[in-house]
Amino acid sequence: MEHALLRHQTLDDFRRGRLTKKDICDASSELLRVASALGDPLDQNCPICTDHPLVVVSFAFGKGLPKGGRGISSPQELARLKDSTMEMDLYLVEVCTECSWNHLIRKLIY
Repeated sequence: MEHALLRHQTLDDFRRGRLTKKDICDASSELLRVASALGDPLDQNCPICTDHPLVVVSFAFGKGLPKGGRGISSPQELARLKDSTMEMDLYLVEVCTECSWNHLIRKLIY
């Protein structure tokens, strides 16, 4: 599935009143915690609250990692995981720590 198209559709549905802020601003407390601690700023503001910058967080899931995934803290940590023999899925998620908007940007499989 193309994540950019889904993002566009979700935002369009919100702007047309088909979805409420409560429907789409639903980041978990763990995602918000990781976004606050490890998020890399994006050069754009939140499409929902419009006043606060978005951050991107990376989560790795795979055998040998915590059940809820592992927030990636640096490019070096990601490189170490990629160099291991472990199979993993990496999720890149944009997050607004102010209103809890979140959306999957990309999923990579290693």
